[in-house]
Formats: sequence, structure tokens, C-alpha cells
Amino acid sequence: MMGRDMTSGHPLKLIIFFSLPMLLGNVFQQFYSMADTFIVSQTLGMDALAAVGSVGSILFLILGLAIGLTAGLAVLTAQRFGKKDEAALRRSLGVSLIIVVVVSIILTIVATLNTRNILELMQTPPEIIDQAYDYLFIIFLGIGAPVIFNFLSNILRAIGDSRTPLLFLIVTSLLNVILDYIFILGFDMNVAGAGYATVISQLIASILCLIYIKKRVRILRVKKQDWTTDKTEYKEHLRIGLPYGFQYSIIAIGAIAIQITLNQLGATSVAAYTASSKIEQLLTMPLNTMGIAMSTYVAQNFGAGEFDRIKQGIKSGMAVALGYAIFIGVLGLLFGRFLAGFFVEAGNTSVLDLSEQFFNIQSPFFMLLALVLVLRPAIQGLGNSFVPTIAGVLELSARVIGALILSEFFGFSGAVMSNPLAWVSAAIPLIISVYFTQKILLHQAPTKLDFALSLGSKHVYRQAQLMKNTNEEQA
Repeated sequence: MMGRDMTSGHPLKLIIFFSLPMLLGNVFQQFYSMADTFIVSQTLGMDALAAVGSVGSILFLILGLAIGLTAGLAVLTAQRFGKKDEAALRRSLGVSLIIVVVVSIILTIVATLNTRNILELMQTPPEIIDQAYDYLFIIFLGIGAPVIFNFLSNILRAIGDSRTPLLFLIVTSLLNVILDYIFILGFDMNVAGAGYATVISQLIASILCLIYIKKRVRILRVKKQDWTTDKTEYKEHLRIGLPYGFQYSIIAIGAIAIQITLNQLGATSVAAYTASSKIEQLLTMPLNTMGIAMSTYVAQNFGAGEFDRIKQGIKSGMAVALGYAIFIGVLGLLFGRFLAGFFVEAGNTSVLDLSEQFFNIQSPFFMLLALVLVLRPAIQGLGNSFVPTIAGVLELSARVIGALILSEFFGFSGAVMSNPLAWVSAAIPLIISVYFTQKILLHQAPTKLDFALSLGSKHVYRQAQLMKNTNEEQA
């Protein structure tokens, strides 16, 4: 099985059909997450639920770094797949696997040795800290399982296969629910059982992925000659992979900053923001999946030297993303309060009033969010890690400063305003970079000013020229 070649065919069709399995997987994961939460709350009680929920932002911060790294490493794999250089592709896979294993080992050691310190630093309530420790320690001990699973899933997506990762995600999710009941009820393991269920299910999914690749995906079978100690290869992979991981960490840090602000505003604000955010995540999920698809599409076409197709794909993808953003923006403005009611009791008008404020403030800016979620992966697909990093720093700064300062003057509304402020800050460098990078790639006599405004495209341009010369020699 060779995956899906995205260097030929209708760009928008390729992007949308590649996105659909991932979208279905994300929706399934949301429902599974709700089921997992239900099992813990119904079998172990509210303290256990609070213990598991209290570590969510920490897991997102630490695991997000590693999982984001795997997504970044897959960019080079996608580029080499598009270039149809199988030897370079397998070499990339070997280098990426070594990096992932080393990072997993380092994170496991550091995280397990500091689990208690992390919980105390987060001011975890004394009545739940022991249960939170039991759960978090086990997850940290098994960090390698979700990291390897996400790495293999991203590698399959890099060669255009988004359906197989969906199947393994479904298997993992169902297995996790079954193991929750077995360990929590059958073996009476309390929250530790939920931790073991998560790690074991992801470990089994990783093994199944490896077996599938070995049996069915010839192009990804790494041979002895594919392993390399070339420092240039490792530097190139880390140059693209680390900023991806940084992006995930930025989101987590921003979420922690807003959470701290909301905690100071009181339980009503926390409840309103939590309920509204769940709806927002569901509404914006298609934008996230289109962004992942855009990264693979751009990477493959960049590797193939199909720069005009990159422009077509970005243009078509943005048209769809902006159209969808307008739709959910109107939906949020008209029905935000009603949608939040799925998570809030009908009589709790104070929470529903704040939820309505949430959507009134954020909904008009969903178009900016669409730009960020689609353009950033497109730029990363080119191998330009500088611009997404700058955008990420600006996004984080705006969100943290906005949450801390605006909440002082406007309360809950101020905390919510920090999100549109972050989207504006991130979108500006992304829009500028995409415009001038496309001009450079299409060889429209780029000037020094073009290179300056494209923000880090010199590397991309050199790679493009190298590919062009190689293609001409082969022709």
C-alpha cells in the first residue's frame, strides 16, 4: 500500500477527502472522552473525577510537546514521499524514530521523578492530590505509548493515508473503555486503573500500527542501510519538529493562564467558560482537521516541486475554511446560549448569561481563527519553522497578557477577549509570510524585501531551487 499521492488531482477534493477520516476520528475521540469521564465519575465518585480532571492541563503541556514533535517530524517524510525518493523517506523515518524514542525516555524520567512536585506546584487540593498522583504517575510512566502511537499515525498521514489511523483510534478508544471497567471494577484499582487502561490501550494500538506497517506498507519498512548517524539529518528534523511541539505547549500554557484567571473570577465563570469551550471545540474541529490535511498536501507538493499546486491548494482551502468560519460565527451568535445549555442546567441563568457573552465576543472572530488553523500548518508543510514559532510566541503573549489585564477591567468578558486578541496576533505574521512566500516560490523575481517580508523563506527558497535543478537534471 503506497498511501495517497496528493501531487496530482483536484487540490480541494484531495484536501477535503483527506480531512474527513480525521474529522470523524476527532468526533469519535470527543464522545469517547465523555464516556471515559462518565465511567470514572459513576464508578469512583466526584473526588476521583476531580483528581483525573485536575491533571488535564499538565498532561496537555507535557504530552503535547512530544506529540507535536511527531507531527513536525512527519513533514519531512511527506516532502520526501511527494518527491518519490523512497530511500530518503525511509532514512527520515529512521531518524524520526530515534528522536521520538530518545525524547520519550527523557520525558519519562523527568516527569516521573517530579510528579508530586508538579501537583504541589499546581496547588492541587489536599483531598485529591494522592489520587491525582496515582493517575498522573502511571500516565507519565507510559508516556512512550501515546507518543509512539501518534508518531506512527502521523507517518501514515504523511504518505496520504488518513483512514488507517482512524481505525486504530477507534480500536484504542473502545479498548480503553473496556479496560476502564476491568481495572476499576474488576481489579478494584481506583483511578490508577484508569491510568493503566489508557497506557495499555495505546500500547496495543502502537503494536497494531507497527504490524500493519510491516505487513502492508512496503515503503515504510526501514532497512539496515536506512539508519544513519548523519548530524545534518537530525538537525533538519529537529529544526522542523521542535517548533511543532512548541505550538502544542503554547496552547497548553495559554489554557493554564486563562484557567488561573477564571479560578480567580469564581466557579460560575469557570463553569460558563468550560461549557462554552466544549461547544467551540466541536464547532472548530473541521478547521483543525483541514489544517492537518493542508500540512500534508503542501509538504507532498513541495517535495514534488509542484509550487503552483501549493498556491491553488492554499487558496481553495482558505475559501472553504473562511466560509465555514462565517457559518459557525453566525451559529454562535444566534444559538450560543442554547448550545451551551447542553452542558448547563436550564435554571442556571447566571452561567448561561456568561456563555452567551462568550459566543457574542468570540464568534465574530472565527474567521481569524480559521486563518491561523489553516495557514500555520501550510507554512510548516513548507519546512518553514520560523514563522509558526513567531506566530506562536505572539499568540501566547497576547493570550496571557490579555487574560491577566483585560479580566481586571472587564471580568469574564475580558478573559474571553484574550482569545480573539491571540488570533489577531498570530494571524498577522502568517498572512504576510504566506503571501510573500508564494511569490518567491513562483519565481516572480523575488527581491530582498520579499525575502524579509516572507519571514524565514530563504531556506524554503534554497530547497525549492535545489529541487528544481534536480528535476531538470532528471528530465
